[in-house]
Amino acid sequence: MSLVASLLLAAVALLLGLVAGVALGRRAAVAAADVGQARASDLGPTLADLILRVFRSSETGLAVLTRSSEVVLHNPRAVDLGVVRAGMVDPRARTACLQAAANPGRVPVEVDLSPLERRGREPAAVLGCVRSLGDGFTVVEATDTSETVRLEATRRDFVANVSHELKTPVGAVGLLAEAVLDAADDPAEVHRFATRILKESTRLGALVTELIALSRLTGAERLPELCAVDVDELVTEALARCRLSAESAGIEIALDRPSGLEVDGDRTLLVTALSNLVENAIAYSPREASVSVSRRRIGDTVEIAVTDRGIGIAPQHQTRVFERFFRVDPARSRATGGTGLGLAIVKHVLANHGGHVRLWSSPGTGSTFTMCLPARGTDGTVPAAATTESGGRA
Repeated sequence: MSLVASLLLAAVALLLGLVAGVALGRRAAVAAADVGQARASDLGPTLADLILRVFRSSETGLAVLTRSSEVVLHNPRAVDLGVVRAGMVDPRARTACLQAAANPGRVPVEVDLSPLERRGREPAAVLGCVRSLGDGFTVVEATDTSETVRLEATRRDFVANVSHELKTPVGAVGLLAEAVLDAADDPAEVHRFATRILKESTRLGALVTELIALSRLTGAERLPELCAVDVDELVTEALARCRLSAESAGIEIALDRPSGLEVDGDRTLLVTALSNLVENAIAYSPREASVSVSRRRIGDTVEIAVTDRGIGIAPQHQTRVFERFFRVDPARSRATGGTGLGLAIVKHVLANHGGHVRLWSSPGTGSTFTMCLPARGTDGTVPAAATTESGGRA
């Protein structure tokens, strides 16, 4: 039991003692209260007042029940979490209180008090812990576990997605290897299957590499020492990485004039982020189309925009394209070799540099992804990095 919980239980016991004292001698209590009020005006709040304040201001929902499951004391947080409604305790908590009261001194009883139906702004998940206070009294301690449940669900989804994404190329390599063995006497077939093995193994290697990069960006590992990065050189290096993809797809990349801008950051990570955006634009553009890259400074922010004239993204998908493994068109993404992690990496790279990525898109018209980074200051500093959690279209 934590120190705060121990103090709160002690506070509850003291308050129950005060309630019992009032029931046994109301007149004497009233007289004592009058004296206490007179003294309080001189000495400040009493110990009981302070304990009651702690009880009421606790972030944990607290409710004290009698042997007959009547609520004799509760704080506002218990109402916020739905433990107490209209002076009545949640039936699930009442059942747990009866169990705890029947077995005093045993381990606390845990009970799921999550809302059975969503009502407005209630938390999605609430966990209750019921303890016996003796003499038939019990206390319900409720905490909002929505964030824990959400993170666990995210972890399960991530593991499931990774397993699925790894299983596909690994299975394909195995089948293709068997095909090569069966076609050992046919050089043309061996060449065809070997080419596909190479493609799948390349995709598998890219997926593992991006998983490692994403793990580092979202973990506790600190970024390397930030240094001045020339935006023009950053763009040139990123486009060099994408040149082969652009030529293969017949995509022309249009570039604006050099800007002379600088940002503070890790050059390798920023090049990776920008090249992911360009590769994404190439993959989702029709053949012989064009992709443009532009840069500018607005106030204290440097913006690098990548615009394609491709299929665009529907409004209902635009808030999800940065999620890990999310794909607007899974078939197209697999055909182009996308891992579903490209935009997730972009978002995390920019967040770790104190920036963000902005999206504009219209179905049938195209999309513009804009990297927004703090411009290099005169003192060479960069704002503290923000923390996010996200994923991608590519």
